[in-house]
This record gives sequence, C-alpha cells and structure tokens, in this order.
Amino acid sequence: MLKVYGVANSRAHRTLWMLEELGVEYEHVKTNFATRETRTPEYLAVNPNGHIPALEDGDTILWESMAINLYLAKKFAGPLSPSSLADEGHALKWSVWAMTEVEPLLVTGLRHSVMLPPEQRDPAKRAAVVSSLDVPLGVLAAALEGRDSLLGGDFSVADLNVSSVLTWAPIVGVEIARYGAVGPWFERCVGRPAFTRAQQR
Repeated sequence: MLKVYGVANSRAHRTLWMLEELGVEYEHVKTNFATRETRTPEYLAVNPNGHIPALEDGDTILWESMAINLYLAKKFAGPLSPSSLADEGHALKWSVWAMTEVEPLLVTGLRHSVMLPPEQRDPAKRAAVVSSLDVPLGVLAAALEGRDSLLGGDFSVADLNVSSVLTWAPIVGVEIARYGAVGPWFERCVGRPAFTRAQQR
C-alpha cells in the first residue's frame, strides 16, 4: 500500500489531494514538522532532508510534493494524467514554474503575515510580495484565457500542482480574482471534493 508522510497544513496537502482525486487506497502517516517529528532517526531514514511530504511505494521512496504528484499521475494514469508527451512536458513546466516563480514569493509573504512573531513581521515586505506576484499571475492568466484548465482539457495534475501553491495567496493578501481567468479557474480547483477531503486528513 502507498504510504504518505506529512500533515494537511503543509506541502503534504498537495499529495493528499492528489491521492484523494485518484481514489486509491493509501496509509497516511501523520508527521508534523512543528513537533520535530521530521527530525527523528526513523523519519530521516525515509527522507534524509527532514521535510514533508514523502511517499513510499514499495521500494520506491520519493520526496518533493510536485515530483510525487507527477509520479502518481503517471502511475495511475486516468483523467489527471497528461494524455501525450507534449502535455507531460507542459505539466512538468507548470509544476516547476509554480515552485520557482510563485512559491518563494508566497513563502516570504507567509512569514510576514502569519509565521513570524508579530513584532518581527514587516508589512512592507508582505506588500512587496503582493506587488511582485503581478508578473507571474499575469502569465498564468494569459495561459488560462479561453480555457478551463492548463492543459486545455479536464482538470489534471498540472492544475492541482499550480493551484495548490496558490492556496497560500489569500493568506498573504493576494486577491486572485483580480487576475482574469485565474480567479474562476482557482475556485473550480479548490472547490473539488477531493481538495476538502485532503484538508480533513
């Protein structure tokens, strides 16, 4: 049986969401970074980086939420999986894009919104994050113009991976609805029942 380590209020939510979408049986090993469970010898034997999520699939152990989700999409095929080599490339492109163009900004915004003690938060840095997101979210809006999904068909792993990163945006104060087609696309993504089930894990 598949085994996923992590908690829902972390990047592990992406993998839990993916597994709930797929409807496959899995074991959820709740592993919390806040209580340093990711630093135990047992967990470091699974992921020596000490981060979550991690996935065990028999002898295959994977780290990094985006890589895990792309692996699961290919393993189980079906509607979330890209239907061609070109679409597989696009799914990889958008997943890496979300990690490099959007997530680092949002992490900074989270630090200065909720993560740091109030006296250490810098409103100017949070505001700079909101402003800086205009460029990447403009790119995403252009890609979604006239289409319901990033690959042009049904909801796929590309949509899941990108929208999972953007779930942090409202916490930072980003108004996703300002970005054209991004707003309704995002609402469709997070409105899926599997998203809610993953949150409740």
